Amino acid sequence: MVVGILSSVAFVATVDLDRAEEFYGGVLGLELRDERPFALSAEVGGAQLRVTLVDAVSVAPYTVFGLVVADIESAVDELAGKGVRFTRYDGMDQDDRGIWDSPSGARVAWFLDPDGNNLSLTQAPG
Repeated sequence: MVVGILSSVAFVATVDLDRAEEFYGGVLGLELRDERPFALSAEVGGAQLRVTLVDAVSVAPYTVFGLVVADIESAVDELAGKGVRFTRYDGMDQDDRGIWDSPSGARVAWFLDPDGNNLSLTQAPG
C-alpha cells in the first residue's frame, strides 16, 4: 500500500444535486453533507462517497459504486418499495428480485441512480 493512505473516496457524477440528494439521501438513506455548489458527500462504511456536480455524465458500462449489505433480499425489497428498479442482464441467472449468485457465493443486484450510474448491492458469501 502507498505510504500515508488514510482512507478512500468514491466519486459518482450527477447533473442535478437536488435529484441526487433525493436519491442518495432519501432513497438510499445516506446521511449527506451538503457541499453545494460542487457536491454532496457521505461517510459510507468507513469511506467517503462524493456525488460531484458535472455538466454531463458519461455513464460507465460497469458498476461505479457498490454497497455491501447483510441481507440482500431485504435490501432489494426495501429499495424496490421506494421505486428502485433492478437491472437484469442477458446471460446472467438472476432470481425474481434480480439477484445473481456469483461463483464465489456472493449475491449481487444492480440498479441505476437517476443519472444512469450503475450501482450494486452485494451480500458476502457465507
